[in-house]
Amino acid sequence: MHSYDEHTERIARLCFDYAIERLRMDPVPLDGPSTPEALDAAAGKLITPRGHAPEDVMRVFAEVLAPACVSSDSPRFLAFIPEAPTKASQLFDVVVSASAIVGSSWLEGSGAIHAENEALRWIADLAAFPPGAGGCFVSGGSAGNLSALVTAREAARAKLGGPRGRWRAVLGDQAHSSLTNALHIMDAEPLVVPSDADGRLTGRVLAAALDADPDPRSIFAIVATAGTTNAGIVDDLAGIAATAAEHGLWMHVDGAYGLAAMAAPSARSLFDGIERANSFVVDPHKWLFAPFDCAALLYREPELARRAHTQHAAYLEPLRTAGEWNPADYAYHLTRRVRGLPFWFSLAVHGTNAYADALERTLAIAKRAAAAIDAAPHLELLRQPDLSIVLWRRTGWSAADYTDWSRRMLDEQRVFALPTTWDGEVVARAVFLHPDMPDAVVDDMVVSMA
Repeated sequence: MHSYDEHTERIARLCFDYAIERLRMDPVPLDGPSTPEALDAAAGKLITPRGHAPEDVMRVFAEVLAPACVSSDSPRFLAFIPEAPTKASQLFDVVVSASAIVGSSWLEGSGAIHAENEALRWIADLAAFPPGAGGCFVSGGSAGNLSALVTAREAARAKLGGPRGRWRAVLGDQAHSSLTNALHIMDAEPLVVPSDADGRLTGRVLAAALDADPDPRSIFAIVATAGTTNAGIVDDLAGIAATAAEHGLWMHVDGAYGLAAMAAPSARSLFDGIERANSFVVDPHKWLFAPFDCAALLYREPELARRAHTQHAAYLEPLRTAGEWNPADYAYHLTRRVRGLPFWFSLAVHGTNAYADALERTLAIAKRAAAAIDAAPHLELLRQPDLSIVLWRRTGWSAADYTDWSRRMLDEQRVFALPTTWDGEVVARAVFLHPDMPDAVVDDMVVSMA
């Protein structure tokens, strides 16, 4: 199995031929889910003692399994938070897989880590972080948020000792579910502060909540959101930063989706205050055109993260060389793939100006969609988009109507968009992240709801 022989050559040609044809698809098909019964019948049992011809296994994948997956890189994928990886990043992901690089330590992967750190530095510069800032790439926003909160708690413990009860972190009521989950994992509790009428956590309301809290010593961090997952709303980062500084608290920014727009000149002012954060996370696999799974976690003072996360064991001690950057020291992981390399390669090939242009195009697409919805007599735009998420209401529809519409549009391969809830009401939602999405997709959505 580990030698490159004629059998391996057949596999290589099958895999590369499929990958090239998939990358050539224009447009990328949406496809869609199947049933367990249908997949059992069509795919059969392929894991057996003697194995199968690679051509047969690839045929099942290409004809049965792959079409049963919704293509998140399709310009018609407007649900959840899509991805729109560049072809360069997808191709280099193949190189990364073939290279078998362990990205845990400088000793094992110094060249790859050097490249990843260059990509991290570009993101840090977008946030105006100091020269000493740094971090690592993790699997996603959930991993980044958990790792940053662990660092924040350990920094608070070193400064204050332990609380009388359980540790707490302040979240806005629109914060991502991964943050509540991270606190649960840490045996900590959220202190949820209400947003303003537009769904933003503000420094003013935050300060009032902190001043009124009976146990401020138990609070170790404030988490702001830069682009809520439901509506793309950016919290009052400048006001939150000022409040965090006044109370001596760690400020973490969950920008898994929205902080990518720091690279768009027209949107940069939305993130004023990010430069004062202690840590933040942004996922290149969301809106910076990288393949899954790639999230950038950055710290203003990475030494604090290293103290919190470095693992110690006899066999790991040879990795401890002064001045070397070990990504395993900056999050809860140990073994890691160099998931930042496809992003680095695409940045290096296309240049950062191309990224700014692509982000501006998606912002323009969202604004055009909002205008088209606002102009339709049967639709009601719920709010002007801060970034690239649009929410709207179809007059007279029930929750079932939205669900039926969503299913029909996917069945007909027109668009994949799912309803959400806004102020207790089921409404329509679309996320625009693909810079090459045709105008006709939005026009069709508007007509389809008539």
